[in-house]
Amino acid sequence: MKNKPKVAFICVHNSCRSQMAEALGKHFASDVFESYSAGTEVKPAINADAVRLMQRIYAIDMRERQYSKLIDALPQVDIVITMGCNVECPHVVAKHREDWGLADPSGEVDAIFIETIDRIERNIKDLARRIRVGEITL
Repeated sequence: MKNKPKVAFICVHNSCRSQMAEALGKHFASDVFESYSAGTEVKPAINADAVRLMQRIYAIDMRERQYSKLIDALPQVDIVITMGCNVECPHVVAKHREDWGLADPSGEVDAIFIETIDRIERNIKDLARRIRVGEITL
């Protein structure tokens, strides 16, 4: 696909759900879209449980290329996916936006984290499919 759309995964702290979505977007859909993540606040590190479980499940080390960053660091994006902030979600200009309504698994047991990771994986694959077949027009 030429000129792949840029997708930004957004949540407040950019330390857990949006980071996992960025990593899974790169892992499962890099042929369809470019993945980025950001937030309105930054954390000193990506959530340790997210890092550990993404490494265990997918052999992805998010610490290699990812870090918590502000929305100002994003390139101009085509699609914005908010994770389900339950507070004031950051606004980023885009041609298409949707909210995935995911609860923050930070501080929860592994089973909750894994459930969130599974939902993100399904959503990533569905997003790639919708872009590929033209359901999302940009």
